[in-house]
Amino acid sequence: MTGTASATGTADATDTADATPHPLDNPALASLTGPHAHFAEGRGRVVRYPVGVSPFLALPDDVTDADWADLAAFAGPGAEVPLLASTVRIPDGWEKTFDVPGVQLVDDGVAAAPDPEAVRLGPDDVPEMLDLVGRTEPGPFAPRTVELGTYLGIRRGGALVAMAGERLHPPGWTEISAVCTDPAHRGQGLGTRLVLAVAHGIRARGERPFLHTAAGNTNAIRLYESLGFRLRRTTAFRGALVPGQAAADEK
Repeated sequence: MTGTASATGTADATDTADATPHPLDNPALASLTGPHAHFAEGRGRVVRYPVGVSPFLALPDDVTDADWADLAAFAGPGAEVPLLASTVRIPDGWEKTFDVPGVQLVDDGVAAAPDPEAVRLGPDDVPEMLDLVGRTEPGPFAPRTVELGTYLGIRRGGALVAMAGERLHPPGWTEISAVCTDPAHRGQGLGTRLVLAVAHGIRARGERPFLHTAAGNTNAIRLYESLGFRLRRTTAFRGALVPGQAAADEK
């Protein structure tokens, strides 16, 4: 595999040809200040999605103590704040709740194609989508997550057995997420078909698909690479609790 990131998390040189920050280096921020700006809420330079849409929030690249104070005041004492694809250091006094090494993969010749069995999912399908997510645990999915982009599913006997969709939307890119298949229907390539179908829709808009997964999820990484994704960078999925007095002291 060529053009991959180093173990230090340095982005691929082909994606950083100049000093301009790449939108995938801080994808949540690029989304919430770009195509997903209509979802953004926040304080100061800290922005996040509404809780019912996505748990993720974003800090600026040059995060300061003032930004952390704004985050604490905005989220509230004791709140857990998840940071997607983040390399920021959790400050002293904040209790780290998780720190999972991850990878970011980008389209490098994905054989995107529509799928004749895939159906568009919408608000009426959310109860089934939440049930499938609850049984398969592909990652965060909330009642309004379906509003982030196109979600496709495959039904068997009328029941939703597989789905995949769009999450973050930095300028020129769209993240594929919530890829999951009911355990009773695995081994049929349904997830792969939906990934390629979602990628087809992204390509049709003139954008490139990308995705994240845990670095330890080697089977998924091998599958995505076989579909035409390549490793762009290593990253981390981090979470921390706002100190109990942080918000109160800021008011």
